[in-house]
Amino acid sequence: MTKPIAPGASVAVLGAGTMGSGIAQACAMGGYSVRVRDVDDAANARGREKIAATLAGAVERKKMTPARRDDVLARIAFTTDASAAVRGASLVIEAVFEETSVKEALFREIGPAVGPDTLVATNTSSLSVSSLARTVSFPERFAGLHFFFPAAINKLVEVVGGEATAPATVSELVRFSARLGKVPIEVADRAGFCVNRFFVPYLNEAARLADEGAASLATIEEVGRETFGATLGPFELMNVTGIPIAFHSETSLAAAFGPAYAPSPGLERQFRSGASWPWKSTAVEAEKKAAVRDRFLGLTIGIAARIVEEGIARAEAVDRSAVVGLRRRWGPFTQLSTLGVAEGYRLAEAYAERWSGSFPVSRELQERAGRNERAWPLSFVRVERRGPVAWVLLDRPEVLNALNSDVLEQLVLRFRELASASDVRAVVLAGSTPVFAAGADIAEMAAKTPAEGVEFGFVGQRAAEEIEKCPLPVIALVEGYALGGGLEIALAADFIVAAEGSQLGLPEVTVGIHPGMGGATRLVRLIGRARTKQLVYTGVPVPAEEALRLGFVARLVPASTARDDVQALAETIASRAPLGVQWAKRVIDGGLDVPLATALRLEAESAGRTFSTADRTEGMRAFLERRKPEFQGR
Repeated sequence: MTKPIAPGASVAVLGAGTMGSGIAQACAMGGYSVRVRDVDDAANARGREKIAATLAGAVERKKMTPARRDDVLARIAFTTDASAAVRGASLVIEAVFEETSVKEALFREIGPAVGPDTLVATNTSSLSVSSLARTVSFPERFAGLHFFFPAAINKLVEVVGGEATAPATVSELVRFSARLGKVPIEVADRAGFCVNRFFVPYLNEAARLADEGAASLATIEEVGRETFGATLGPFELMNVTGIPIAFHSETSLAAAFGPAYAPSPGLERQFRSGASWPWKSTAVEAEKKAAVRDRFLGLTIGIAARIVEEGIARAEAVDRSAVVGLRRRWGPFTQLSTLGVAEGYRLAEAYAERWSGSFPVSRELQERAGRNERAWPLSFVRVERRGPVAWVLLDRPEVLNALNSDVLEQLVLRFRELASASDVRAVVLAGSTPVFAAGADIAEMAAKTPAEGVEFGFVGQRAAEEIEKCPLPVIALVEGYALGGGLEIALAADFIVAAEGSQLGLPEVTVGIHPGMGGATRLVRLIGRARTKQLVYTGVPVPAEEALRLGFVARLVPASTARDDVQALAETIASRAPLGVQWAKRVIDGGLDVPLATALRLEAESAGRTFSTADRTEGMRAFLERRKPEFQGR
């Protein structure tokens, strides 16, 4: 079993350059002890200065206290000894420049010092993780961990599993990234991974449009900003992040995917000149904007759909990468749904026609367009099976799993599906990363009328009702935060298990409303009127330890092992007689709001019914024969 990389553990960062120093800072801010290694003291000094300058800026902007800055700096040490840096580390992150031979030599150097439980990650943005893994003797513990610039601030991290990477390694790196406050997405090991696969060609397309005289630089720049809801257009982005990066990345993509991805003459010319794009010296040509927009959208939608079809990333991850990593207002699939799938397919086909077969269009996109589907379906609640246990995962990590209408409606569907799943014995409701839900989506609620606000509450109540009436035992695992609507949904489970350090509360009154999804009503039945009123009236969340004392959390588990602990608990429940557990749930819930005599009769009759089941015969026979029973749910 992969050991958790818990806060306080040691992380080695190999490379003190721009990316390495940013990664080291992010790890230190996440509570880790960080050892940074570079080739000489001068390089380490530059890295230390970069971190100090970034933290000083945060203090100046009132984003960080001086004490917090000092704590972060105290967590980071520098060395020139690679073996000393990695020895005893729970995680090693390589962050040297993008040259295969340099990375491979470094991995060979550190190999003997890497511990038997240590995970090793490369921060590559373009090289094959599988190829790099061949230089180590532990490929199952080797993966890609692609931080985005600036690494200390940008929240996106691509977690890349190579051919030999163990699924547990990927899962732990996802959890580690989330502990840093990042938004991780899982991607397959293919050129460009997810983000660069559609983003770098967009930069190249801007240069192509200029080469062809389709529009002025200023027009292309403005259309890029407007089309994707971005702060910077393609030319200014290249000026800021580096034209050489765009050129070399596009060259790598062309080697993998063919001439449609080849660097344009203009991009190569600008790269070799060393000059910035002079887009400000030109004027915007309004009449040419529509054609530029269509090219950008056709390219982006076409590549995004192929990313999904090739199994590189889920559509939700593609959108997440654009919004979080590129800071666009919309992701490709959200834009596709706004346009309509048929129109998006038309634009992708029009773009593909320019390339004589070297820009294939996704068959799924074509089929959805043929069915005249309006929107591309996006899932914000997904189900993962782990033996007899189904994990229902809230999956909007970019907004701390804030509950919008889509999430609530999908919760209803997922629990209805599970209610009839014959091979599931227990359910865990949790966040996809170590945050349950920070509340209902204020951005959506802020625009609602009073009538729409009532309906939103009813949607939330329907979701909670489906969870509550699910015949299977449901455990809510709270990590990070369960606030507002998040706690209201968690309270609908059979019981809550909370990770140490998590926060739970109903802070709705702090934004001018009060609980409406059943949270106050359910909570009062657990802890009484006075304590419920105190929590609701003040809106102040309580730590998990206090929630356990008050009685609305059933169990507390260490944050570093929370998922494993809850899986073990769910498996224990799943090993019991399924009908016995399900009928006991019905008796306990049904007896709450009826007179005691009625509840006792209900319990006796239900217990009597279990004597007619095959599971009762098997259970008692196994007890007498001193063996483990094999329950069938019959």
